Amino acid sequence: MNYPISIFILDVSNSSSEKMGEELTNYLDELVGWITSWTKNSGHIQIKHRSGDEIIFVGSGYSTAYTIAFFVSRVWKYKDHRPYFGLAFGDIDKEIKDVDIEKWIHPLVKQARYANDLLKQEHNRPQFKFELDQFYPSDLINTLPYNHFRNEFEKLINTLLTLQQKFIWNQTDIQELVCTLYLLLNQQKAIGKLLGRTAPTISSHINKGNSKEILDTFSEIKSILHSLEAKSYLESASNPQDTNEKLTESIRTHLKDGIHALL
Repeated sequence: MNYPISIFILDVSNSSSEKMGEELTNYLDELVGWITSWTKNSGHIQIKHRSGDEIIFVGSGYSTAYTIAFFVSRVWKYKDHRPYFGLAFGDIDKEIKDVDIEKWIHPLVKQARYANDLLKQEHNRPQFKFELDQFYPSDLINTLPYNHFRNEFEKLINTLLTLQQKFIWNQTDIQELVCTLYLLLNQQKAIGKLLGRTAPTISSHINKGNSKEILDTFSEIKSILHSLEAKSYLESASNPQDTNEKLTESIRTHLKDGIHALL
């Protein structure tokens, strides 16, 4: 029996800079606690902070890792030491709870690692990259629908991420904050009240900062992953979109409780 999963490997830019090592290490430990809370009611996960500035995450569902990675990227505290995420999704033949993440050797982990290594080599480093076609076991190539087109899906998703990243890079600090608050609150009026700004001002920041394009891309990539999972597991009783919406609501609930820390 196969189980749909997704993986990210998080690394931190400039993590070896003087005086930041211990602070970033403590922050990553805190982040592991956040993610564990976010996913408490969202199926099995495995998460581990290791190698100083690295987190590996494995969760059920094709869209789970990207969803969490995107939220983490928006609320990340250290602007000069941003995270980047090598991502992969696919299928394993055991349940996540039975995985020993410290010793687990699997093609999907190698794919996420490879994506992370490619990002590490980028001068203008994007925050996200999927790798779908490396190290895939030949005996599984034709077992699930998306594998017939995995190269095309990889190019499609990474192209969307590249365009999204350009919008993100062009945001000013206030546009970045408003975009994050819009992700969490989804109400311009609530953002205006929180920041002491008028509704037209918030609308201007959203439009000039391309917030809707950034968040629409996030939603579209998730929709692609949901569709691939649903078509790969036609007989499954669970709905990937419903499961992801519950996860997203859990993340928003936890982050809203500490929203003033983002201001």
